[in-house]
Amino acid sequence: MSSGKGTRSWTFVTNHTQVLLCLAQDPHVRLRDVAERVGITERATQRILADLVEAGYVDRTRLGRRNAYTIRRDLAMRHVAQLGYEIGGLLDLLTSESFESSRGGDPDRPGRRQRRPGANRSGVAAR
Repeated sequence: MSSGKGTRSWTFVTNHTQVLLCLAQDPHVRLRDVAERVGITERATQRILADLVEAGYVDRTRLGRRNAYTIRRDLAMRHVAQLGYEIGGLLDLLTSESFESSRGGDPDRPGRRQRRPGANRSGVAAR
């Protein structure tokens, strides 16, 4: 992604992971809502979901007019640097209570780390 000024924008967590997080938080979520939350088009969300289903990370079950999604948390991550680590561990980390509380409770704001009691602005404990 790039902005109009020639600088590149990037994030630490991929859109595939963002979609997985949305499915983990609400297995009955509509793809339209996932797209809005992640900040991508509905079509891009459909492609990502198709990737995740094809790779076996997500099972899709039709329930009437809606879908329900089940994440196969026991499957290993795909990158060589994370071999042996299951996707469930990453989802647990990114949806943990401490991570959520560090976001300030507002799901529309990027996360900010809270300072420890007695820490200065750099996060280092005062002596």
